[in-house]
Amino acid sequence: MDITTKNNTSLNFADVIAMINEQAGYSSHGEQYDIVSKVAYLLGIHKRYFENENEPPKLEIYKKLELDKRARIIRNLCILRTQMEHNFLKICQGIQQEGRSILGMPEYMPISAMQALSDDGIEIYVHLKDPTPYLVNLNKNIKSRINNCRDLFPEWLNWDYLSDIFIMPDGLTEEGTKKAAAFYYENMNYYPYKQYLNWPAQDEGNILLNDKKFVTLLYQWNNDEFRNLSFVSDVSDRTKANIYDFIENSEKCVFIVDCENSDPYSLCAAIRNLEPERLKKIEKIILFDDVHAASAWELLGSYINIPVEYIMIERLKDNKSLADVKVTARTCREFYANNVDSFVLVSSDSDYWGLMEELPQAKFLVMVEHEKCSYALKEALMKNDIFYCYIDSFYAGGAEEIKNEAIQKELARSIKASLELNLYSLMTDVLGRTRISMNDDEVKNYIKRKVKNQLEIEVTDNGDVELSYRVRK
Repeated sequence: MDITTKNNTSLNFADVIAMINEQAGYSSHGEQYDIVSKVAYLLGIHKRYFENENEPPKLEIYKKLELDKRARIIRNLCILRTQMEHNFLKICQGIQQEGRSILGMPEYMPISAMQALSDDGIEIYVHLKDPTPYLVNLNKNIKSRINNCRDLFPEWLNWDYLSDIFIMPDGLTEEGTKKAAAFYYENMNYYPYKQYLNWPAQDEGNILLNDKKFVTLLYQWNNDEFRNLSFVSDVSDRTKANIYDFIENSEKCVFIVDCENSDPYSLCAAIRNLEPERLKKIEKIILFDDVHAASAWELLGSYINIPVEYIMIERLKDNKSLADVKVTARTCREFYANNVDSFVLVSSDSDYWGLMEELPQAKFLVMVEHEKCSYALKEALMKNDIFYCYIDSFYAGGAEEIKNEAIQKELARSIKASLELNLYSLMTDVLGRTRISMNDDEVKNYIKRKVKNQLEIEVTDNGDVELSYRVRK
């Protein structure tokens, strides 16, 4: 059985069921592998797993991290540690009974990892009668250097949780290494690719299967819950296919965005996570911004490859937005005057249902947010076969740059407003109170020589900013 929707998209019965489930929030999400690939690299998992397309770790991440000295060092330290755990008794025998050094046991301890560490300026003792100090030295280096890799991971990920999996508990003592080894040997089949890490070692399958699974488990191990799933997963391929079909079946397609009822970071992430070639039919994105909307909307055009028309809507009354009127009027103009036949409406406001009813010849696809969209609007869209998707279910990783720039710009504005300080005005007050006379040139000279280099800014632990003037005799 085939069903043709209002948007002229042919769906079979399975598609309809999947769409209903998807729109009801039951769809499976697209998997992400950025975090697990980086963790796999740092843990020292063999390159062949990155080269295998059927395994989670991605080769492009491996190649990128191979160029990063911080990551290489941790990887090679972890490789040696795991190999030592695997072959500890054989290494002991080789040292004590055969007089060999760790450096002379390539069948147990990879020379390539030792050489790579040496090339990166890290020397690990190899002429020892007991391998335990060698293992302790590896643990010491990993513990002291793992924080160097913090910038490789997103800020939203709890670094304390993540860094802990690389640190052997009590690994700087002989007793600690023995305890960790006993636990590892007992549960080795649970470890991902049998590589050593510090975790509860439960039967969880491959904990590095995808970002969603790994991060969820990581937080659970720390008696916490990870809720921001859009950071570790993406919308399903079916959702993306429906968006692509909608755009491709259009003659002219325009995005209409109600900024007050949408999130700039979610929209930026969604667009950046769609295939650019499939978006070429989009003529432009029209942003209807409002003073009460997020300030980041003015940055959107810098992060996507689609023309953006930015409209700031002034308010006649502070408590009354004109966005719905402006959006409706402009959508009608685009339809009747500019022959736009398809609109991607980005808003969770149910008021726009009236607009869609009054333009029955136009095709609509609606992007909403989970918590902002009413059940009534979703029900109306489904009854009229208008496809909608949750914009905040797209993989959020593509919005990190715009978030950072938005914060930086607002910080610059806020700090400037908070530190409204004019040294020339201050000098006028100072000279008045000290009864000292200076002409304008003398004041400028004094500020240049005696003031500029003696101003100090300090940020306290509780976030207070203190501006002080260091008095010199």
